[in-house]
Amino acid sequence: QVQLVESGGGLVQTGGSLRLSCAASGDTYSNYGMAWFRQAPGKEREFVAAISWRGGTTNYSESVKDRFTISGENAKNTMYLQMNSLKTEDTAVYYCAADPFGSRSSIAGLYRYWGQGTQVTVSS
Repeated sequence: QVQLVESGGGLVQTGGSLRLSCAASGDTYSNYGMAWFRQAPGKEREFVAAISWRGGTTNYSESVKDRFTISGENAKNTMYLQMNSLKTEDTAVYYCAADPFGSRSSIAGLYRYWGQGTQVTVSS
């Protein structure tokens, strides 16, 4: 079992920045794939970015590439999402997720563990 807790969401103006954190605890997850997803009201959950916990390889959705950065800090068992140049369309609940098989898939159904989510609101 892995427990994931997100934090760092909030209200920010267009063009601003936020950093989300995902603290992991429980089972060992050195081989896990970790990801951020988001879900806006009335929309399906959407892939944002993923990272392999062991090697640090990353991948991003086209909508956030060059604006968002995913990273991990092994010593703190924490994953981050640095979000810059935020747009109103980035408004959503952001979730972190873990895949024990180490994939960095964009498919939400492949992730076994999920956090409770943190709200990000970008105002114009």
